[in-house]
Amino acid sequence: MAMAVSLNWIPPTFTKKANYGAHSTEPARPCAFSLQNSVTCPYEESNCNRKRRVLLLGVGAITATLLPGPATSLLAQEIPQNYRAFVDIPDGYSYYYPSDWREFDFRGHDSAFKDRFLQLQNVRVRFIPTDKKDIHDLGPIDEVVYNLVNHVYAAPNQMVNILDMQERTSDGKNYYTFEYELTSPNYASASFATIAIGNGRYYTLVVGALERRWRRVRNKLKVVADSFKVLDI
Repeated sequence: MAMAVSLNWIPPTFTKKANYGAHSTEPARPCAFSLQNSVTCPYEESNCNRKRRVLLLGVGAITATLLPGPATSLLAQEIPQNYRAFVDIPDGYSYYYPSDWREFDFRGHDSAFKDRFLQLQNVRVRFIPTDKKDIHDLGPIDEVVYNLVNHVYAAPNQMVNILDMQERTSDGKNYYTFEYELTSPNYASASFATIAIGNGRYYTLVVGALERRWRRVRNKLKVVADSFKVLDI
């Protein structure tokens, strides 16, 4: 079930409520605004009773006064053609994903989208609590990436090939993005991962595809990995 409301009468304080129950006293959470002059609060019920999601559709910019502060800088710029922006203001992050992908449940992750026909071609985001303040607190990028790919992302029967790693800074926050391949007896995959720390959370975005399609989709998926941002909450 989705709700779209014209901005002609929606005040800037329009909010949505998470699933805390009918009698909860939890404060309402902010809903983001569509770039097509509508407020979109799609809600999909599932066994895990996940919270409402925010999909910002279209290309262009919206007046900053209509937006909660954390999303203003993101939406002041144009979304790349053939992408949409996903902004989760309550959880403090955003990213772009291909416009023809659809949302789905990925176990243990906070949000996920996949290709309509190739389910192993997808993006997913998760976060865990941390007392670290910055990604540099984890260590140098080469050590962090090696440990993550070899000891967290790879299964015991998979061979690892780290192809590239990059560091960037955006709005005062630091990010590690790296490219890697995992090969098992039955199939091989390739992925980008972006990690960052903020809001007392350690965020991880992974976007990938089967290795045989990687050359065709690599640049498309790199846009997703590079678009990940942590928003102050």
